[in-house]
Amino acid sequence: MLEVTIWDVNHGSAAYIQTPANRRIAVDLGDASDFSPLQTLSNRGVEWLDAVVITHPHRDHLDDIFNFNLLAPRSLWRPRHLSEADIRNGNRAIDTNVIDEYLRIDRAYGGLLTDATNITVPATLTDATIQIFGGTSSRGTDNLNNHSLVVVVSYAELKMVIPGDNEAPSWDELLENPSFVAAVMGADIFLASHHGRDAGYSNELFEAIGSPKLVIISDGRFGDTSATDRYSKEATGWLVHDSLGSSEIRRCVTTRCDGHITVRFGWSTDPQYRNFLTVTTSKINMSELAKRAFGL
Repeated sequence: MLEVTIWDVNHGSAAYIQTPANRRIAVDLGDASDFSPLQTLSNRGVEWLDAVVITHPHRDHLDDIFNFNLLAPRSLWRPRHLSEADIRNGNRAIDTNVIDEYLRIDRAYGGLLTDATNITVPATLTDATIQIFGGTSSRGTDNLNNHSLVVVVSYAELKMVIPGDNEAPSWDELLENPSFVAAVMGADIFLASHHGRDAGYSNELFEAIGSPKLVIISDGRFGDTSATDRYSKEATGWLVHDSLGSSEIRRCVTTRCDGHITVRFGWSTDPQYRNFLTVTTSKINMSELAKRAFGL
């Protein structure tokens, strides 16, 4: 079974992937004032990470970086073409301590990947497939969002796309790559780019993907998620379970309203089905709770 958790880190981004072959990958290092994804994983007995993927070096994707060495990551993926000047100019002066730590770690992981540390090389023939795509500096470096990496994870004929804060220029460049188009085509779950903001939405991208079953948005309660309705219209809908065991068909779920969101997919043991896909949230569905309270 493949398991992907999108952590509730308010306005930020952090995901955790565990593959059937027990490869462990963190995608972005956002945190909340009272919640650290890396500390949480450590408390749950996770002792190492096979990789950390930093989609792009913005503060809201890096806040947990001071816990980076807690799980001794074996490899680091990031947009390596960005210079120190690009990164510092793309962040605020008040974020200097976070950026300093990111740059220190970036320098420490300067070596080439081997088959043992390259997460795009399957651990076994039956493990999940992980693909990582990124743009180049050809469109300028004034907006680091447009240098975000995109992770595509596939298993059991199901697929999830995890981008960074990609905006239209980034999507346009990636869509020029036939390998990227083939990778995202038919995706079942899509994590909305740029926290669900309108700037991250791309109609051309969904023309390539088709209609995912569900869109996930990672954002805080004060975030601008003006593209939520547009994302909902792109999705076909899927059954989502909450922490009480209630369930309903949803087209879009958000960490803001639903908490941590866990996606699991794999091969089915039921002969009637080839595979399975389940989505579970950590918060209670308040509308369902209200129905129960009034006996509806």
